[in-house]
Parts: sequence; structure tokens; C-alpha cells
Amino acid sequence: MYRVGIDVGGTNTDAVVLQGKTVLAGIKAPTTEDVTSGVLEALEQVIGAAGIDRARIGAVMIGTTHFTNAVIERRHLDPVAAIRLGLPAGAGLPPMVDWPEDIRAIVGDHGYQVRGGYEFDGRVLSPLDEDEIRRIAGEIREKDIRAASVTCIFSGVNDAMELRAREILQEECPDLSVVLSRDIGRHGLLARESAAIMNASLLRLADKTVRAFGQALEQAGVDAPFFITQNDGTLMAADTVRAFPVLTFASGPTNSMRGAAFLTGLKEAIVVDVGGTTSDVGALSHGFPRQASTSVDIGGVRTNFRMPDVFSIGLGGGSRVTGSAENVAIGPQSVGYRVRQDARVFGGQILTATDIAVASGKAEIGDAGLLADLDPALVAAAAARVTEMFETCVERARISADPVPVIAVGGGSVLMPDRIGDLQVTRPENFAVANAVGAAIAQISGETDRIFSLTDGVTRDSALAEAEAEARTQAIAAGALAETLEVIEREDMPLAYLPGNATRIHVKVVGEMGALAEMEAENV
Repeated sequence: MYRVGIDVGGTNTDAVVLQGKTVLAGIKAPTTEDVTSGVLEALEQVIGAAGIDRARIGAVMIGTTHFTNAVIERRHLDPVAAIRLGLPAGAGLPPMVDWPEDIRAIVGDHGYQVRGGYEFDGRVLSPLDEDEIRRIAGEIREKDIRAASVTCIFSGVNDAMELRAREILQEECPDLSVVLSRDIGRHGLLARESAAIMNASLLRLADKTVRAFGQALEQAGVDAPFFITQNDGTLMAADTVRAFPVLTFASGPTNSMRGAAFLTGLKEAIVVDVGGTTSDVGALSHGFPRQASTSVDIGGVRTNFRMPDVFSIGLGGGSRVTGSAENVAIGPQSVGYRVRQDARVFGGQILTATDIAVASGKAEIGDAGLLADLDPALVAAAAARVTEMFETCVERARISADPVPVIAVGGGSVLMPDRIGDLQVTRPENFAVANAVGAAIAQISGETDRIFSLTDGVTRDSALAEAEAEARTQAIAAGALAETLEVIEREDMPLAYLPGNATRIHVKVVGEMGALAEMEAENV
């Protein structure tokens, strides 16, 4: 059986075919506005390049930036009724209070506060005002709002009020899509609420995008299930993406990091994914991206769902080089996907970082003779500046002084030097399509993140065991093979400001996709 991995970026759609651990083929095709035709083109090209029978494709894994771009570009977002269960607490900070004005106007600024909520240990803070929920449902019908979010104080500990509010809303508005914050974010009311609202605003786009992917596979004659990669390096089924599109945020850099780990065999490393405009930098831990421990800003909105600890700098293959040898500047402006038309080495008129890489002997691309008139001092200064920028971002990603390998991937990684300070740089085979490789090898995950009260016979060990059991159950329900599950994250943090020995416990497990693993075993 074969696995096909596809990563739909803003400029290119990359695709690979894997058989076991062997990359049979990898290609790049232009991304299209309608999604379907770009994915179809990539599928056809990579199947042709690999020379495989499409009937033997066991699964297709797709990574996409569509939902992140929708928030950043303020497009394809729907109005949302944002309902918070927490009065009388928190009345002074309404839903979306810290959102940028432009995106709050698009999502509608329909915020409601209702009596309800819990204490940290699950005790009722205030009874749920069900009549007010029904009144709000009437307003939702009048305003023709199609999506709502429900956020309750400490719903991660007790979700009964969120579930009851959804039940009432759907009784009154049968076609309303309702997102519960307990399913999206972690602890922290405002950030969790914002994550739920953002997710609700993307539901219609998610449905459209998933249908487009399905149509592309159908038109390509590929009769295999498809999955979408999420931002922790694991997979979601198509129906899960329809419900939780925000979990795909930052899945592009995550796929590149997972692909880098697979292609090199390294589990602990710093990964630099160099594209045409930016470089994404992050650290691998146990072969997966290190997760951010703080709230994450998405398009100006502070959220707290899981995200990889990845940051970007304005340095890529298309970055413009300006100034003289004494004051050379590189980026953040870039020619982007037009690098093969605009760069000097391809006959264009704009000096780019790719030209510097060729002129300094780091890469053999295009026609080096077109760069013969470049000032050697400018080339040396620009090359030194590129190295300095990479050194700065790699050092920022390090968490200790211990030597750690650096993996360079992405089409622009020819810019990377062979060493970054005292660290060796590895550029693996198929580095240009590492993001599609990362999608192809993605696994199924399960995760628990909630607060336990270590009283009445509940010990730290028993709480950890309960959390791990919950995570394993989630992973198996999502399609993971039970015997392949392994714990990759386990942490507990005492919450000193709360009574009752409150402890936040986070456990994450991953495993192979059950159906595909069985098919591959039978094939062997």
C-alpha cells in the first residue's frame, strides 16, 4: 500500500508518495484559488512521477493553510453568537473584548453573558439561566446567525452547563452549529473563549474546503480515505476538521518539522524551514514539535489551544537584497513565488537571497554567469548577513547550551550555511518537500488537559494514570491502533493559587492509524 502526503501552501502545493519509509516521488504544483484543481494537479503529477497504481493508495494525508490565512486575511469568516456562562463574575470583560476592531466587526460582535459557571473543583458558581439561553436563541433566529460558541467558567472541569446550553440552543434553532469551548481551548477563560468563537466562524469554510479535497480525490480516481493534519503533527478525520478547523493552524510548519525528523531519523533537533518569503524555526522533542506553553496570537486574537512553538523571520529564497556592502539589508520584502521570473540568476532584474547563494558558491541554480557583475564585497557582506540571521533564530530556539543538530528543509534551504555557530546543519534528501513527507507519516493522537483535585484518596500517580487512560481512549476512538500507542507528553503542574491541592495534568499519546497499519501489514 502507498501513502500520499499533500501540503497546500499559499504559493505551492507539495505532494509525495511513500511506500513504507521510502519516498518514491515528490513534486511541487502551483496552489489554486479553488483548492480542488491545485490538489488534483499535484495528485496527478506525483502519481505519474511515482508510476504507481492509484488503486493501491491506502490513504491520503493533507495539510492546509486555508484556515490560518482566512483569519489573517479577514476572509471567509461568518458571524458568531458568542455566549459566555459566568455571570455575575466577569461582567466587565465582554466576549471579544481584546479582539482587533476589523475582525470583531466581521464576526459580528454578537456577545452575550448569562448566569452560570463553576468553581475550579466543579462546584456550581451560579445556576444556569435557561430562560436567558432561550431568549438569546430567539435573537439568533432574528439575526439569521448560523453559528454560536458557548464558553463556561471552568468547563474543563465540569462541562454540564455547556452541554445543556447547546441542547437548548439546538432545540430552539435546529440548524445552528454550536461550538463548546471545552472542546477547543485549555484553561484560561478569555483565550479559550476566543478560540471557540474563532472556530465557530470558520465552520462553513471548513465544510467547503473538506468537500473540495474529497472532490479532488474523486476526480483523480483515488478511492481512499483522506485525513487532514493538525498542528501537533497528527491527523484528523474529515468530519473532525469540519467541527474543529482551528486545530489545523500552523500545521504547515508542523508538517515540515515532522518530515525533517522522518527524513533524518533525528528526534531532538532544531528545524529551519526556508520558503520563498519566510523561514519558520522550531524545535523537535521526541520527534514532534515542541508545543508553545503560552497563549498564541492568531491574526491579532489571543487564543490558548495547542500550537507548536514556532516563529518566523522575513528571510527566504525570494528575499530582496538592498544597500551596499557597508549597509546591506535582506528582506523582509520578497518576490515570493516570482523568484524564477524576478531573480537575477534567472534573468530577472531584482537581487535576491537566491542570487547571493549562487554567487557565493552555496548553490547551483539558474545561470551563475548572469551574476558576474556583482560586487564581491556585496556578495560577501550579504552572505554573512544571511548566516547571522539564521544564527540568531537558531539560538532563539535553543533551550540549553548542549549541542543540538540543525535540520534545514524547504525549497529555500540552499541559503543555509553548513554550520550555525557550533552546530552542524543537516540537509536531508527530499528536503524541498519535507512538509508533504510530514503529512504522509502523520499519526493519530489523543490528549487530556484538565485540573485534578488531589484530595479524598486521589494521588498524583492515580490522576496521571486516569489522564493517560482518557488520552488513550480518545486516540483509539479517533482510529489509532491500541498496541502502537506511546506517551510523548506528560506533565503536571500544581496550581498554588487554588485550594484543594489543585493540579493541572496534561497527557498526550500518539499511535499509528489502525486501518492503514493493518493494510500495510497484510501487504508485507
